Amino acid sequence: MRTSYRIDINDRSMYPMGATVIEGGMHVSFVSKGTECALLLYKKGSKARKERILFPQESRIGNVWSMTVLGDFENMEYTFEEDGKEVPDPYGRQFSGRERWGSEDHLKHTLRAVCGEEPFDWEGDKPLMIPYQDSILYRIHPRGFTKHASSGVEGKDRGTFRAVAEKIPYMKELGVTTVEMMPPVEFEEVILPDHMDGSPFAEEEPTGKLNYWGYTRGLLFAPKAAYCAGQEKDPRKEFKQLVKTLHKEGLELVMELYFDGTEAPSHALDAVRFWVQEYHVDGIHLVGYAPLKLLAEDPYLSRTKLFACNWENVDFGNCRHLAEYNQGFMTDMRSFLKGDEGQLNNLVKRTRRSPKTMGTINFMANTDGFTMADMVSYDVKHNEENGEANRDGTDHNQSWNCGVEGPTRKKKVLAMRRKQLKNAMLLLFLSQGTPLIMAGDEFGRTKKGNNNSYCQDNEISWINWGLLKANRDLCEFTKYVIAFRKAHPVFHMEEEPALLDYRSVGLPDVSYHGIKAWCPEFESFRRQLGIFYCGKYGKKADGTEDDYFYVAYNMHWEPHEFALPHLPKELKWHLAFDTDDEAAGGFYRPGTEPLLSDQKQQLIMARSIVVFIGKKAEAPEDDTDRKSGETEEKEE
Repeated sequence: MRTSYRIDINDRSMYPMGATVIEGGMHVSFVSKGTECALLLYKKGSKARKERILFPQESRIGNVWSMTVLGDFENMEYTFEEDGKEVPDPYGRQFSGRERWGSEDHLKHTLRAVCGEEPFDWEGDKPLMIPYQDSILYRIHPRGFTKHASSGVEGKDRGTFRAVAEKIPYMKELGVTTVEMMPPVEFEEVILPDHMDGSPFAEEEPTGKLNYWGYTRGLLFAPKAAYCAGQEKDPRKEFKQLVKTLHKEGLELVMELYFDGTEAPSHALDAVRFWVQEYHVDGIHLVGYAPLKLLAEDPYLSRTKLFACNWENVDFGNCRHLAEYNQGFMTDMRSFLKGDEGQLNNLVKRTRRSPKTMGTINFMANTDGFTMADMVSYDVKHNEENGEANRDGTDHNQSWNCGVEGPTRKKKVLAMRRKQLKNAMLLLFLSQGTPLIMAGDEFGRTKKGNNNSYCQDNEISWINWGLLKANRDLCEFTKYVIAFRKAHPVFHMEEEPALLDYRSVGLPDVSYHGIKAWCPEFESFRRQLGIFYCGKYGKKADGTEDDYFYVAYNMHWEPHEFALPHLPKELKWHLAFDTDDEAAGGFYRPGTEPLLSDQKQQLIMARSIVVFIGKKAEAPEDDTDRKSGETEEKEE
């Protein structure tokens, strides 16, 4: 058969794995233990194969087959052949046939990678490298974030990378610094029997379920085509444009990569490096079975954020780029929130923890489990719609429905749920470490009690933006808490609080108190604790010292009177937050914080968190207030 392609046997250059466009053709490298391998070429849109080009046996080094092929590859697609079996390129950068989400058409043939790629102008873009202590993470699903009709995104663009960019103004207004995106790579969303991991190499008939989350074996070098907008879909260009736009607006992007454990360590390393170099992502959340030690110690990644559940047996080095994805924070803080016994030591640990060697990512809710709204609305999971007789998903949710299971019109129950959500936000954002919220949790997103919505590509998983209007008060509270945290560095110190007066200012950086000042009580039945933050250990953006704060936690179902620690003479205690004050929305903006009439002790209502701020008291407006103030001074 005559062919328009020829192998250049004189090209001895080193190339990366997969396909690399070169002058006059393309170089391909493929890993296989087979005895004969070939490159298969197809004209774009054609079912018939155009060319079969055998790898020369002498081009094989170990299990890597390589060759340079000269010819015209425009509008061409390719696969590899391994001992007679056609397989996709594991290093392919874009695949055809998966442009439509949930389609089964591509199951009839092997996925074909697209040859070539248009150059992209990054305009000098580079990763932002926001320190962990200054980061606010916002976790999204690339499809579910904007797929709902209420998202405000034009119909054809919903559920795409382009639509995520449309939400940048909202995310900036909320105050987040870093977007964490669930797996955006090419994976098989059609779940196949006996291959519940959705393997792209399975051949069985589909089950009718979709893998919505994307935690499955995937093609780790290609952005998912179904998450791309437009007629002529180019997911590579659209994803790069998203990253560049985020960076221009001061937002980072950390993406998830899932490894099922079958990948060679070198393949995983190549994939992580690729997304950092080719797509300028700011970090990678490593999920599944990644070679953590190899990735953690890789010099190319030493300034890239890397998240994982644990980093045991890893040399952390001098760069604080690794972070622990802290499931323990959610478990312990939920238990404290609902009033479980024996949680004060956990409260101390979780609010303080921020190791010098690595970051710690804190959250009250995540993909696998209840949303924050469901955390205060359901005692048990409700996963019946998953079709597994409610056997799937965890039974350990550390949740409390506030008296009624699921939706209710009872005003007292609804008020308690809103209060608990505000308590949860304060628990999260007043803790050291890096806070993360799931998209939509800031305005009461619900999954109707489903804590394992892996197969729910519908309104259970999609964010209903209509709740933003219905729960505007909760969103405003969250927005203010984020701004408050950013404004006050004592809540996000560069190093973990030492609980010592290491600057000889008369107070430790952080101290713990019971209902009596300086007398913490940690008996298992206690549910009350005060935390005192000395402002001299925090420096604001303008170089001035931070304020003094006292945070009173009372998760008991009864009110308790807290004694307040003394402030420097020129300062008085004011109210910054009180989750029991429903009329004020639970917070008081700068300049409006009420001065306490009693500077010695305060009654903290049941299941409430109150934050006191030390400020200079304004001059009293009348003689009565002046005399009252003078009396208080004498008493002190």
